[in-house]
Amino acid sequence: MQIRLYNSLSRRVDAFEPLEGDEVRMYSCGPTVYSYAHIGNMRSFLFADFLQRSLRTVGGYRVRWIMNITDIDDKTIRDSAIGAPTWLPEMGDQGTDRMDNLLAFTAFYRTAFLKDLQSLGVATSDDIAAMPNATDYILPMQQLIGNIVQNGFAYVQEGSVYFNVGAWHRSDRYGRLLNIDFDNFRAGVRIDADEYERDQVSDFVLWKARKDDEPYWEFEINGQQCPGRPGWHIECSTMERDLLGLPFDIHTGGVDLRFPHHEDEIAQSKAGYGVDPTAFWCHNEFLEVEGAKMSKSAKNFYTLRDLLERGHDPLDIRFLMLSGHYRSVLNFTFAGLKSIGKARQRVQEYIYKLHESPDNGSEARGEVDIQALENAVFGELATDLNAPKALGHLFPFLNEYPAAGLKEHCKQELIGFFRKLNAIFAVWDIAERPVETIEIPAEVRQWAGQRLEARKRKDFAAADALRNKIQAAGFTVKDAADGYQIARLVEQ
Repeated sequence: MQIRLYNSLSRRVDAFEPLEGDEVRMYSCGPTVYSYAHIGNMRSFLFADFLQRSLRTVGGYRVRWIMNITDIDDKTIRDSAIGAPTWLPEMGDQGTDRMDNLLAFTAFYRTAFLKDLQSLGVATSDDIAAMPNATDYILPMQQLIGNIVQNGFAYVQEGSVYFNVGAWHRSDRYGRLLNIDFDNFRAGVRIDADEYERDQVSDFVLWKARKDDEPYWEFEINGQQCPGRPGWHIECSTMERDLLGLPFDIHTGGVDLRFPHHEDEIAQSKAGYGVDPTAFWCHNEFLEVEGAKMSKSAKNFYTLRDLLERGHDPLDIRFLMLSGHYRSVLNFTFAGLKSIGKARQRVQEYIYKLHESPDNGSEARGEVDIQALENAVFGELATDLNAPKALGHLFPFLNEYPAAGLKEHCKQELIGFFRKLNAIFAVWDIAERPVETIEIPAEVRQWAGQRLEARKRKDFAAADALRNKIQAAGFTVKDAADGYQIARLVEQ
């Protein structure tokens, strides 16, 4: 199917075609590894995973997906500093070298992030081609900065290197993604921070001069010694060029990255390499919690680990985040999480019954148009990844066509449909129901036997009382042709 996506650059839903052949080269801004990722962060990464899976499954493309890891910036330096209280005991003992501390600190949180991604169903080893650290790209960053200076769009000031936004805007255009009002540009004002406010249209830092309490790298530019470290924005420009080539097909990230990060990235790449990084920018909206902006002060700030410790299923979390449209603000609620868990389980039970239900032969209902269902569901996903509308076709179908009433060939076609759908959502088991080996306490077996005898003598009051005892113990008993079956009670 033809994939159509909202492009933040054109501000419309555009037809997407790869620049070269059938391979999509996609770059996603990854995490800054200074703490455990919160669920707002995770929405961005799940959106990127949903997009690349849709490109493979619906569009039929091959995808080369790159995600960077920011391990050098203001936050990682601050929180990895010697003596910083953010150093956890499980990281081991702090060292006395700033660089060693930084790398050990960020390696710990990188590992934690990869584990979180895997918990949420992202196949990091299969689907993500590379996840480079920023500190692995110091030399390419320095080379790019040298190019920008040589081309007249950056300057050295007190050992730091700044991008000259005014000079660039006179040559090209600064503010493509967000329609920045350039009249508010403050000439001669420089921003040293890695992150800054939306209205701060000023010269931004490419390379920061060395500070006594920070790790640093040597850097010579135009004969000047400028020991220091890179600013935040420059890393993506070098990684995407090295790993994907320029221009590549799609760049993803949260809406908060449009400015300054992505705007600065466009300017750097064009000023230093002479080419735009990409023509397609895809941004996902924010996540709120219980209708409010997530913050620690509001006590609605959650990491994935917080939710897992509360006993929530990571696949329910994934399904909740993917079931809303990526360009709409997602209101994460615990009631919604419970509801989506039931919806996910409903589909899972339907899939299991497709394997288990016998063919009713002449009693089975007539032909079911599985192709129409597939066209409807995947047609919505092809149109700007409209997951709510796609699922809106699925659940009415489950109501109208119970698995037990379908002919065998329809069930097999539906299993194929769900296999394809799950290649995108990745929240169901498409195989037959796994056999669960459970230990049944002796008293439960005894009560079940007594219940069977009570039913045989038609003492239904005693049978009901015994069934209640069995349920109170956490099990359920079902009558069967050869007696009864005991299973673990599933909480509804």
